[in-house]
Amino acid sequence: MGIRLTELSHGGGCGCKIAPAVLRDMLAAMPHPIVQVFPDLLVGIESGDDAAVYRLNDEQAIVATTDFFMPIVDDAFDFGRIAAANALSDVYAMGGKPILALAIVGMPTNSLPLDTIQQIMAGGVAVCAQAGIPVAGGHSIDAPEPVYGLVALGLVHPDKVKRNNRARDGDVLILAKGLGVGILSAALKKNKLDADGYAEMLHSTTQLNTPGIWLAQMDPVHAMTDVTGFGLLGHLLGICRGSRLTAEIMFDHLPLLHSARQLAQQGFVTGASKRNWQSYGHEVDLAPNLTEWQHNLLTDPQTSGGLLIACSGDAAQGIVQRLHGDGFAHAATIGRLRAGAARVVVR
Repeated sequence: MGIRLTELSHGGGCGCKIAPAVLRDMLAAMPHPIVQVFPDLLVGIESGDDAAVYRLNDEQAIVATTDFFMPIVDDAFDFGRIAAANALSDVYAMGGKPILALAIVGMPTNSLPLDTIQQIMAGGVAVCAQAGIPVAGGHSIDAPEPVYGLVALGLVHPDKVKRNNRARDGDVLILAKGLGVGILSAALKKNKLDADGYAEMLHSTTQLNTPGIWLAQMDPVHAMTDVTGFGLLGHLLGICRGSRLTAEIMFDHLPLLHSARQLAQQGFVTGASKRNWQSYGHEVDLAPNLTEWQHNLLTDPQTSGGLLIACSGDAAQGIVQRLHGDGFAHAATIGRLRAGAARVVVR
């Protein structure tokens, strides 16, 4: 059968952006000041947003991001597809339309066959082709563990950028994909994920978040992000902190991947889920009737997770219906934002 890709991956699959406070502290500790004022930098490190955005002119801004991680599945082609979709998601989450990608490749060439490496890269190319963009170059190194991802570039109108810190009091929250990818990944590593569960995981993680393009054109959409390594609670807290609002969500309204619900109830959980709670649990109020498996789904790290949208109430139903029409069957309203401290309340 050969070497399993996940056996070469010791650090887990889901990746996260560096938290903005951590990055600011790192820059402040450097011996010479390197942070300058760039008036055309519309989005940088200040809000922990999904990508950087730089204004080129009155009509165009470039969206730039990078994302890469180690395998969460053993099929090389599927791994490439997942990693590419995950990287492109950050462009869509800012309201951008991808224009090109560069490959980031680190592979243990002494232990991983060349055809396996080629299949990983082919998976990334296939997803980029689906997005209508080329993989126009990149960089590769010999590495002790397999790593693959993309630098992704896109374009957006400067006035249509969807930040995570522009939500308003009374906004409705919409989540476009089901939760539970991390739990499915944990089951896969223990050979406890069946074929249906794997298919569900693969569909979710390779589905491109293209609705971000048309959501950017909608004035009732005030803020947007995608749910990735910090889990639903972590990325929702990013909206709450930036917008200075309290989120109230209903657990029973959350869309869950079918297999993830069953596996979570059986006790499958990732270490990253526990670390997520340790980092931000003090900003969350959980209903006392929530069980441990429900708690774990709230902090479950997602790979290529769904868009999290804050919009005016009168637009919410139409957005959910359009998402369903675009193939996002799990899309649902999950709660609201209100005036108050930056917290999440789960009922």
